[in-house]
Amino acid sequence: MSAAPIKNRVTEITGTDYPIIQAPMSWIARAQLASAVCNAGGMGIIETGSGELDAIRGEVQKMRELTDKPFGMNVALAFVKGSDFMDFVIEQSLPFVTTSSGSPAVCTEIFQQAGIKVFHVVPTLDMALKAIDCGVDGLIVEGGEGGGFKNPSPVSLMVLLPLIRSRTDIPIIAAGGICDGPSMAAAFAMGAEGVQMGTRMLSSAESPVHQNWKQAVVEAKETDTVFLNQQSRPALRALRTERTAALQPLGLFVWWREVEGEVNLHAAVPVPRFHLAAREGAAAVV
Repeated sequence: MSAAPIKNRVTEITGTDYPIIQAPMSWIARAQLASAVCNAGGMGIIETGSGELDAIRGEVQKMRELTDKPFGMNVALAFVKGSDFMDFVIEQSLPFVTTSSGSPAVCTEIFQQAGIKVFHVVPTLDMALKAIDCGVDGLIVEGGEGGGFKNPSPVSLMVLLPLIRSRTDIPIIAAGGICDGPSMAAAFAMGAEGVQMGTRMLSSAESPVHQNWKQAVVEAKETDTVFLNQQSRPALRALRTERTAALQPLGLFVWWREVEGEVNLHAAVPVPRFHLAAREGAAAVV
């Protein structure tokens, strides 16, 4: 027996049964995972953070074949500069996009004129207020508990979410460390009307990553993440491994040199390597 649909502003905007959004994890948030989320009543999201825009066009086509439910896209603004990708997004007649890694001023009005609702990812109150000034329809308020790239001065979701809610009445989707019903309920108690989950989705049966990687995440303790590159941008939260633990005391490093090389998400890697944690936004509190 499935749970009764939840009716609020987020589900009204997304057209979904449940206000659960799948995070736009680079290389992972593609048709296989996103369509499964949609078919289960949530909002599947196709990523652009990988920068593989031609491949992502193909993933959008696959979504049309795998689900008849509404889905969305994340527009990682730093990765679509100088491309016609915003036009491609508009052509898909999506109900909903999230924007990140840049100012929503460059695209909010364009998307809204095409009937697309825009939620911008914010890690601080100041960034939330700037996004609101740009006219976004809602916010994804992301606490420092979340995995992947982060603000170098992380703020707990328990602090950030009620603070931002106290300054605005627009719909908020909470992100960062949310993995189950109790954590979703806590986010709602603090003013959210939806949640975004990354690590929980990465660890699901429908996720395209290797089972060893999923198992490593599931078996991780609450202390098994590290916060890296905190003296620079972007900082990131990753799963603790021998390699990431050695990097943590450095505080500052050239992250793209640490993550360069091919990533094989389907390899039977006994222990996840750092470049996976960094590039996939994979580690969070579980």
